[in-house]
Amino acid sequence: MAIISTEAIVLRSIDHRETSKLAFFFTRSHGRVIGVLKGIRKDSRKFHTSLDKLTVNDIVFYQYRNSDIHLVSHCDMKEYFPGVRQDMKRITAGEYACELVNKIMPLEEKNEKVYELLLNYCHALGRVRDIGRLVHMFQIKVLSLSGFQPHIDSCVQCGGDVRARAKFSTFKGGLVCPRCQRQGMALMAVSPGAVASVLYVGQHSWDQCLKLVLTPGVKRELKQILNNFLIYHLEKNIKSGKYLD
Repeated sequence: MAIISTEAIVLRSIDHRETSKLAFFFTRSHGRVIGVLKGIRKDSRKFHTSLDKLTVNDIVFYQYRNSDIHLVSHCDMKEYFPGVRQDMKRITAGEYACELVNKIMPLEEKNEKVYELLLNYCHALGRVRDIGRLVHMFQIKVLSLSGFQPHIDSCVQCGGDVRARAKFSTFKGGLVCPRCQRQGMALMAVSPGAVASVLYVGQHSWDQCLKLVLTPGVKRELKQILNNFLIYHLEKNIKSGKYLD
């Protein structure tokens, strides 16, 4: 058994037995971790946190070898992101990011780039106007960093050029060029602007991506493509996604 001290973002928490809570954290040093906070519901002073989603906490947990659930002995909130909680649209966008990370990231696999992405997303969510654009950028980035990104820089079937008249295949997980498109394929039209946006976000820093402008048409395409891709290939529906514009 190891004693681990790390910074962590709360993705979700649920009641556990009579007095405890289970918390789903995304940690800087150990990726996604499930921890039990014993007695927190009986005496809230035992821990210096409310375990709200999208809060940053310093935690200490005992890492058991034969269990996915570890004992959290210390949990002290250090950042609350009040700007995220100023309206329902931002709250929903925050919950979506938590749910997505909780479903696609494996247990206890360090990914500091995803941690920094989620942290940067929390900061941006409290101040940007275009919430939909921010959500799409987060989707693209987290898929890229976790290895689940759609194949969009060439034809997923033949590897050929896709600069013109390409369509997106949810089943194949990428773009299909005109030469490989067959009757009966379930394909979605995708504009060069949408393709360029996905490539840009995947290849540039978060700060650079925040300057990217997405037209209403491109945002509609990205919502359809990314949401369908996530549902089909991860076989998991992101429940909070239905409340996003």
